Amino acid sequence: MGKHYEQLSSEERAIIADLRSKGRSIRQIAAALDRPASTVSRELKRNRGRQIGYRAAYAQQQTRARRWRGSRLERDAHLRRQVLEGLRKGWSPEQVCGRLERQSGRHLISPESIYRFIQAQITRRQDYSWRHYLPRAKSKRGFRGRKGGSSALHIQARVSIEERPPDVEDRSSPGHWEADLMMFARYGQALLTLHERSSRLLLAVRPHGKQAAPIAAAIAGLLEPLPATLRQTITFDNGTEFARHYELHRLDIQTFFCDPHAPWQKGGIENAIGRMRRRIPRKTDLAALTSRQISGLLRAYNNTPRKCLDWRSPAELFWQQVLHLECESTSPLSRG
Repeated sequence: MGKHYEQLSSEERAIIADLRSKGRSIRQIAAALDRPASTVSRELKRNRGRQIGYRAAYAQQQTRARRWRGSRLERDAHLRRQVLEGLRKGWSPEQVCGRLERQSGRHLISPESIYRFIQAQITRRQDYSWRHYLPRAKSKRGFRGRKGGSSALHIQARVSIEERPPDVEDRSSPGHWEADLMMFARYGQALLTLHERSSRLLLAVRPHGKQAAPIAAAIAGLLEPLPATLRQTITFDNGTEFARHYELHRLDIQTFFCDPHAPWQKGGIENAIGRMRRRIPRKTDLAALTSRQISGLLRAYNNTPRKCLDWRSPAELFWQQVLHLECESTSPLSRG
């Protein structure tokens, strides 16, 4: 009885590549693998690169691409349109899947299926524009433009983060913000960014300078239109640009500061800036972007579903909080 055929594994492909590079014949390689010679011959013909010859990694990639030619995304045009719509918004495959599941009430596709579909377009069709849909990992954090020493001792009316109310830490209530400057490579260019801890909503504006006075004015301009319950506290690092934080006290906003050299204590805004870097890299000439373009990028960010929000978007959750507060304020129970 003949042997049952099984797909070659990545380890077997590595052996084929190694033995072939040493000049072994197809029959010798087949004997080493305990495989039919026809299997090895077919493998070398199907998965050999024109320029590079036979390479195990390339062969595995080619096989995976062929395997996914008949994937659900290839067969289901409606699902493919939904997935591509999310990817074009800058959502990750995981965010696309989570959002589709939340909307339909059932599991439609896995992130891995989308990753493989994208990889198949790159490998099989040699369409490298699909790389745009793959998350880009950063090898190291960029320079944030901070001065070497801490200026904590020179900030008037500074209150430590240790005195911040406990419900700020656990994100259980809205209205608690973190602030930072999103710096760019060109001298003097920056966006002032504010991150709401509960909903993960991000606000940003181009300030009229990086000095303390225009920064305080810009923060007030962003937060003053909000209901008082949605602008309760704000947490800063110890940069001198936040030295006039006390000007926000007129809006009944409490201000707190991280410990020196501890930016992780406001990890929400750090994470948000990292995510925005995918849309506005550090090398961007901020002067070339209009206010409408910046607003559009923020809108895309805030309408992206997040796993930590049960696949709701920051904008959805934030406006739910606004509506909830408005209902509470108009309820007869809220009137004295």
